[in-house]
Amino acid sequence: MAAFPPAARARRAGLAGALCAALAVSLAACGEDPDAGTNGVGKLSAKDIESRARKAADGASAVRVSGTLVSKGGSYKLNMQLKSDGGTGSVTSRSSTFALLRIDDALYVKAGAGFWNQKDGEGGTAAAGKLDDKYVKVPKGDPAYEQFRGLTDMNSLLDGLLGLHGSLKKGDRTEVAGVRTVQVTGGDGSGGRLDVSLKGTPYPLRFQRAGGAGVVQLAEWNKDFTLKAPDRNDTVDYGQNLPKT
Repeated sequence: MAAFPPAARARRAGLAGALCAALAVSLAACGEDPDAGTNGVGKLSAKDIESRARKAADGASAVRVSGTLVSKGGSYKLNMQLKSDGGTGSVTSRSSTFALLRIDDALYVKAGAGFWNQKDGEGGTAAAGKLDDKYVKVPKGDPAYEQFRGLTDMNSLLDGLLGLHGSLKKGDRTEVAGVRTVQVTGGDGSGGRLDVSLKGTPYPLRFQRAGGAGVVQLAEWNKDFTLKAPDRNDTVDYGQNLPKT
């Protein structure tokens, strides 16, 4: 076998070194830093990520909450736009859909006759006919007022939805609506899963509630919208107590 002169061996060694360096750069690129180009919260502990997400949510002026919630009374779909002075949107259960609108303390429900039809008592059908497809003002003394208001109160709804249970762990890198996120789990996932944005402000973008109690998405953070009182011709003031629904 022919022996290479010292100069040739040196050139070969230099070439091999250059190739190894290029290969190392290439491999590093293939396994690039998952936090490159992000807001950096992915480098934090699970507890700190959750804390940043809650702080971001608490400081927001508006949000859209949509998804499915499951409770002992059944499941329902929620699609609400919320801000500090009220909210608007819809709630769908197995049997009906109704719209909610709140401006400060004025709360309205709009639904079809089937929603208002009483299962017991007299006059249910007649009342349902009057309220069909109208904005019905809910009096503060009515038992339904606080329940409906809770669905239009940004702070209360977020506080009730975003609680993780159990020890916190940092989970997978995911995407929600095309936005890169990092996940925080409670109780290895059984206590809920929170996806936090890795772009810009670390808002919570999706929450899977503990115990299979539904999944909600949170979007349009700080996107303002108009809350307008319904026209008087489309409004009914039923009185002190609404029909049972």
